[in-house]
Amino acid sequence: MRRRWTRRAERDLDAIAEYIGAENPAAAATVVLEIIGQVEALLPAYPAIGRPGRVGGTRELVIRGLPYIVPYRLRGDDVELLRVLHTSRRWPGRFR
Repeated sequence: MRRRWTRRAERDLDAIAEYIGAENPAAAATVVLEIIGQVEALLPAYPAIGRPGRVGGTRELVIRGLPYIVPYRLRGDDVELLRVLHTSRRWPGRFR
């Protein structure tokens, strides 16, 4: 399956890198690469690995070892990565 990061998910990754990078640029790169690495390693081969999502029609990949969740949708042969959310954030009621 192909992965397709939405613009919003890409902006989330940028915001994570900026926030962590203000204190520790090396850690910022490590965190972002780990999130991307887990998505790339798991979802193409196991698209249903994520738990059922809180928003209808979605699933959620919990990023192991980090406080982030990647909600996604399965669309044909694509995995649409919707956001990258910190676990302490308020969960959106829907994804655009």
